[in-house]
Amino acid sequence: MASPLLLSISTPFRLSSPHRFPSLCNGATHSLRRAPSLPFPQPSDTPRLWRPSPCGSLRFAASVRAGGTSIGGAESENPLPDESPVGEDSAAFELREQKLSSWAYFTAILGVVLGALNILWISPSTGFGAAYIDAVSGLSESPEVVLLMLVFIFAAVHSGLASLRDSGEKLIGERAFRVIFAGVSLPLAVSTIVYFINHRYDGTQLWQLQNVFGIHELVWFSSFISFFFLYPSTFNLLEVAAIDKPKLHLWETGIMRITRHPQMVGQVIWCLAHTLWIGNTVAVAASIGLIAHHLFGIWNGDRRLALRYGKQFEDLKRRTSVLPFGAILDGRQKLPDDYYKEFLRLPYLTITALTLGAYFAHPLMQASSSQLHW
Repeated sequence: MASPLLLSISTPFRLSSPHRFPSLCNGATHSLRRAPSLPFPQPSDTPRLWRPSPCGSLRFAASVRAGGTSIGGAESENPLPDESPVGEDSAAFELREQKLSSWAYFTAILGVVLGALNILWISPSTGFGAAYIDAVSGLSESPEVVLLMLVFIFAAVHSGLASLRDSGEKLIGERAFRVIFAGVSLPLAVSTIVYFINHRYDGTQLWQLQNVFGIHELVWFSSFISFFFLYPSTFNLLEVAAIDKPKLHLWETGIMRITRHPQMVGQVIWCLAHTLWIGNTVAVAASIGLIAHHLFGIWNGDRRLALRYGKQFEDLKRRTSVLPFGAILDGRQKLPDDYYKEFLRLPYLTITALTLGAYFAHPLMQASSSQLHW
């Protein structure tokens, strides 16, 4: 339950040192130079990060702007065909480009954030978390209603702040707005998660399938797969901590080829799997609230990207789909032959490790939540 609520964090598009590709036409070589860090583009100058050459090989598009400085050579006068990618390459990560100092800052900031969260929200003696749960619980004796209200409050704050991102960043800057966004969203998410864990078996039992052959394996596999949809753009933790400047990215590769809204798909898979396993009204209420929140995110996310990227987003929208595999099946999305390589990257391996760790840590999460009496 914890991970599906903590979403919508972006990763910068980082490109490695030059790589060379043999030309398919004349045996010449072309360089693909990767910029150290690219800021989010405005609609008028959105970079086209890939461009097919007349011979079919790939080369990095010129005139990508970083901090007002042009990188690369002159842009081709020939217009791009409609199928040319206009978005960023998701999960691109080069370990050799990481700075040790940045990760030291991240570790320090993470420690400060967790310490503050414990003192100001979680601790029964000093935190406000218990008072918040008591206030919401006082509105109804039904755990289903209380859980729906907690999800609604989180969703309203999370989506509301996301909608104010453009104006907020212009007013106080990207990093300051990220601190406010995370500082408000994180305590509400933790409260909702803990309440769900503590009350997950309080509702009316609708079915009991936990002893049915294969149900555990089905639920486990579905939950595991859901995390690859839930976290398409949370690969750079340095943006989470605002060490790197947070950006609103226009992703186009990897999981985005399957569905333009992978977080919604992952949330639906996770909710269906856990509702099948728990089988009571509390699980149904949690699923209704979370899925409704992410269905709203389809409209809100597309709206925000359209405002930021304009025609570039409309081009991407035409060759992607909300329903998984929809654009692939009707021919609007053309998968490259080496599509699988877009998943053979360190961030996806990290997601695999963390997902397995979260599964084995379920008893620890349940024991910790029960001590809060929320």
